[in-house]
Amino acid sequence: RAGIPLGIMKLLDPRHLKPDSMETERILIVLDETIVKLEITRLIPRIIGSLQRYASMLGPEIKSRLLEHQKLSMEIQQLLTKPGDEKSMTAAEKRLKYSMRSILRLFLANPLLYHGLKYEIRVRESPADVLIKAFMEFRNFMLERLVTTPDEEKERIQFMEDISLRVKKNTEMISALQEELAAVFQTRDEEVNRKDKMIEDLKTSMENLAKSCEADIRQIMKEGEKQQKEDEEASKKRCARLKQDIERLGAQFSALVLEHRAAELVLRKEKCKAEKEILEWAQKYDIDMTEKQTTYEEIEAAYNEEKEQLSLLKEKHALLIQEYTEIEEERRILKEKEEEAAREEARRNNAATCIQAAWKGYLVRSIYRSKLKKGKGKGK
Repeated sequence: RAGIPLGIMKLLDPRHLKPDSMETERILIVLDETIVKLEITRLIPRIIGSLQRYASMLGPEIKSRLLEHQKLSMEIQQLLTKPGDEKSMTAAEKRLKYSMRSILRLFLANPLLYHGLKYEIRVRESPADVLIKAFMEFRNFMLERLVTTPDEEKERIQFMEDISLRVKKNTEMISALQEELAAVFQTRDEEVNRKDKMIEDLKTSMENLAKSCEADIRQIMKEGEKQQKEDEEASKKRCARLKQDIERLGAQFSALVLEHRAAELVLRKEKCKAEKEILEWAQKYDIDMTEKQTTYEEIEAAYNEEKEQLSLLKEKHALLIQEYTEIEEERRILKEKEEEAAREEARRNNAATCIQAAWKGYLVRSIYRSKLKKGKGKGK
């Protein structure tokens, strides 16, 4: 492994293959999603067959979808028994496909449910498993092709050629070693035969030795019997001593049992007292919670009533705001009209004043002219 290049190591070990671009990762996500959909599709018939068993896990929405899917499947089966109605068959297949897509979408939205059902349901092997396995191999093949550069491909081909040469050389070496091994086996068999003959000779000599050692064995047996009697006496003394120790320890054990029973009785009384207190506290807690629940429901009812009143008041307020806005708009328009009329009146008054002043000046000038003319006449 130390001599294998890093690029070849990545190709040979799938664990080192990782997406190196966003496009590759998107392709792999699509392939992984397809594998999950295939596995879910494989589980759906078994789930429908035991729908009551898995109803608590699935939830009402998925359960209704599965029941609808079951009905569509039965409808298609009935249509298959009545050939000729192609339009109904096509429409039923479209509805079945749409139902399957909806079910897969719900399962993909809840991956924990899919994994739980995957380990809960045991499905027998079927052609779908072969398809899923083939698709997984296709996914790994696509990953390998996507992350492999042309240089790495050339390097892999060269590496495989080198491996082929090494395999050829290793095969030749193995053949030579097998010949040497056969020769070693033959030598070993000859050595074994020689040792077998030696063992037979040793057995014969041992039988002769056994006959000559019978007297020694008898002497040893006598000594053994004597030693056995001594050991039996020592064992009896030891058993008597152990019996006394057992009786003494039995008395201590009885005293400890009585003591522990008394302590156990005290603890049992304390436990009963504690259980009664816990029961009383639990009952008190239930009563308090019932009262608080009642109070909460009353407050909630009052809140809902006030909320409804507030909604009505908001609606009335919105209507009043609209009416107020319309009235303000009318007042503004009326005020503009009044201001325009006042400006027109002031303009007319100013014009009349100017006309009157001009007329008065004209009259005054006319009077002075006539007087001047009369004075000039008298002077002449």
